[in-house]
Amino acid sequence: MKKLKIFCVTNEQRKYLENLPIILAGVGKKKFSKKYISCLKGKNIQKKEQYYSELTFHYWYWKNKLKNENENTWIGFSQKRRFWIKNNRRIKTLSDLRKNILHKAPNYWEKYESIICKPIFVQNPKKMKLLKRGWKNILMDPSVLINEKKRNIELQFDMHHGYKILEKSIDYLKQEDKLKFRKFIKTETKFNPHIMFISKKKILNKWFEDLFSWLFKCEKKFGTKTLKGYDQKRLYAYLAERYLSYWFKKNTKYLEYNWTFFEKKNEI
Repeated sequence: MKKLKIFCVTNEQRKYLENLPIILAGVGKKKFSKKYISCLKGKNIQKKEQYYSELTFHYWYWKNKLKNENENTWIGFSQKRRFWIKNNRRIKTLSDLRKNILHKAPNYWEKYESIICKPIFVQNPKKMKLLKRGWKNILMDPSVLINEKKRNIELQFDMHHGYKILEKSIDYLKQEDKLKFRKFIKTETKFNPHIMFISKKKILNKWFEDLFSWLFKCEKKFGTKTLKGYDQKRLYAYLAERYLSYWFKKNTKYLEYNWTFFEKKNEI
């Protein structure tokens, strides 16, 4: 087994998280105990947390801590309700999670350069939701109603996070990525979710450099004042989530790995 650090980003303290083999990082307006890494010191974008979500910590870590990491250490990121697990199984209890949460890197990972979440599929939205949220896309191309291949990443983003924002955001990518990423969102019907990834120092530095350079340009275009509601306010996190699937597949030898959703309610 190889050395592995997993950071779990949360916007609130949770006792059950504190007993898991993960490194906790707190973002947002709430206060955190010393058990949680703070993003308030050093170079940070803490004031933008409501728009960047867990990326608030990612940026802080990149600017302040990544340079000190060992070149051979696997470094990963998760979030308060989504965790890396050893086996592809349903996690029903906290005991299940403790037994199955990933805390060591398997030796066979050395054949890869990055680990990303197993994908979620977007080609089968409920018909009423498609009609309600995707009517602009349907007007442009009625075949979306019958052709599942056209129910792609772009359509899913348009339906939930703002019509044509993802398409427009591509204009601010590096020239070498514009055509390829545009093709990616128009042809792919699945993506690797939750801005969760595991890699090593060199690749992480390149990922963060490309990601934040792009997102800050997007922010100058789209701003923050018009972002309303859960589906739109975290716009820059949603853009990063779609870009992650493209970037790691294009630039690294990747492995899609097991993850789970779990939340222990009524415990803060």
